[in-house]
Amino acid sequence: MAKKIAIKIDVDTKRGYDEGVPRMLDVFKQENIKATFFFSMGTDNSGKAIRRIFRKGFLTKMLRTKAPSTYGFKTMMYGTLLPAPHIVEPNPMPFLRAIKENHECGIHCWDHVYWQDKLPFLSEDTIKEELTKAINLFEKLAGFKAKACAAPGWQVTPRSLKVQQELGFDYCSDVRGYYPFYPIMNDKKYLPLQIPGTLLTMDECLGSTLDNKLITEENINDYWLSHCDQEFNVLTIHSEMEGLKQLPILHDFIKKAKKLGYEFVKLEEGKYVPNIKECEVYHGYLPGRAGTVARQRKLDRKSTRLNSSHHRI
Repeated sequence: MAKKIAIKIDVDTKRGYDEGVPRMLDVFKQENIKATFFFSMGTDNSGKAIRRIFRKGFLTKMLRTKAPSTYGFKTMMYGTLLPAPHIVEPNPMPFLRAIKENHECGIHCWDHVYWQDKLPFLSEDTIKEELTKAINLFEKLAGFKAKACAAPGWQVTPRSLKVQQELGFDYCSDVRGYYPFYPIMNDKKYLPLQIPGTLLTMDECLGSTLDNKLITEENINDYWLSHCDQEFNVLTIHSEMEGLKQLPILHDFIKKAKKLGYEFVKLEEGKYVPNIKECEVYHGYLPGRAGTVARQRKLDRKSTRLNSSHHRI
């Protein structure tokens, strides 16, 4: 059976939504593949991310990934020197086109920066309010309810997991890990299923030394493909990066993967992976990323024992 790759697109910014999403849809149509989009449905407060400048590794990452040219000057001013614009509602066409072309679409958040920076301090009521605003706009525009959710910045708390469970999503993709699992956090079990990202993202890779090699725009696809070693692989990309300046790299990745026999599928197919187990969710570091993210504690496949060692993702 061919190994599978699910491309998960996080739509974080207005520019990524207005410009990047249509360009990616063109590539997916040309290559006849389906992907999974998670939309930030509300406001673009990207400029407020400057508060992370004192977080270890953030400034280095911004310089290494050439963030100003990637995101654009206006995006980096939204919510500070420029008003925070709404992303989806003023221009629903990219969102509706993704649905019409039979891509899987779900909720990322209402305000990406707010969730990523403030989640540990948010009450259950506030988390539910943020997600409900996104859910309501999604349903208003799409005509059906969103079935999946993906947390911005892979930021998770027991309160956010509880709220997602109460909202009845089919699955979530909030975690970095290895294979689909049912989450345990602080010794408490939660639903729904988690389908984690299994590969490092472009902004984590570029300019980093991984496998004793400096990762560049020229070799990143080879690096990604060398690590597509799960039955079900998940590559998270961003509409403001792979949808714009780095679109040729994404297109080349798809073509190379197809030549190697990989099948591209929607993220929801991760629900059908056999022998899904329970795994712990913890906060840990990843190469090339400032701050911590929610990670899956890898399970010893020969038993239900949790393996506490560190791994590459």
